Amino acid sequence: MTHILDIAVGTFTMRPYVFAFFAVYLVTAVLHLGWKKTAWFTVCGYLVAFASEYSSINTGFPYGWYYYVDVTRDRELWIAGVPFFDSLSYVFLTYCSYATALLVLGPVKRLKGDLVLLETARLRRSFPVLLLGSLFQVFLDIITDPVALQGSRWFLGRIYGYREVGTHFGIPMSNYWGWWLVSAALIFVLQRIDRVGSAKRRPAGVAAAPFRSLYGPFLYLCVILFNLGVTFYIGENLMGLTGIFIFTLPVVMALVLLAQKVDRYHKDELADHLADYPWSPAASGTSSRTVFPLT
Repeated sequence: MTHILDIAVGTFTMRPYVFAFFAVYLVTAVLHLGWKKTAWFTVCGYLVAFASEYSSINTGFPYGWYYYVDVTRDRELWIAGVPFFDSLSYVFLTYCSYATALLVLGPVKRLKGDLVLLETARLRRSFPVLLLGSLFQVFLDIITDPVALQGSRWFLGRIYGYREVGTHFGIPMSNYWGWWLVSAALIFVLQRIDRVGSAKRRPAGVAAAPFRSLYGPFLYLCVILFNLGVTFYIGENLMGLTGIFIFTLPVVMALVLLAQKVDRYHKDELADHLADYPWSPAASGTSSRTVFPLT
């Protein structure tokens, strides 16, 4: 019993940054989706991620042949050769990538002290969100995997490796193709879960927190900055600069698009949003800056 307790405590204390990100995800996703859908996606997302990792370390699909170094097996939770925290991280990485895609693609309404994303059920479950969200998640892995491979040089520790040295700072390209496939599968699962239940009734947990639509993208940026910070901390300046160059364009584009589209929505977009989510803060107040396209 004492050993089980030690494993449980070690799982949290050895990877506090993972569970900090996970806690932010829980708050953000519950405010957005409700606690039931968040719980379902947390479980289903973890199972999909675990299955992909278990498959890859045993068959080489979908990420290519890699292996875990089980030096911490007696200090944290491992399941069938896979660290628990590793598969869990897919869940919050998927959600923040999905939320970022929604913010990029959806119209935005300005209210006093708030920005409301005029998302619709159709947008949430659309292929463009799946495609863009999965690519956002792959880009996160392009930053996180190279520095994670150098875990022996920071507090992560050496936990995994590849059978053959890859071309991108030791990471094989098969890893990124696999991440794109699994990321798309995870967002697809999230979209299917989002279909469950009536959209006319406010899900338990959903709340009109100020700037709620920015929480997911903020988590996305936090993950980037954390990993870039660690990259420079261990002296991998070329790796860090490459990561900055990779993300400069998408981040600036997203910010410019957001600034350009605030209060520039069609009245039908507002109507569609309120038809799907009548409890939205957008139902209260009007904006004098709303611009309707000429027809």
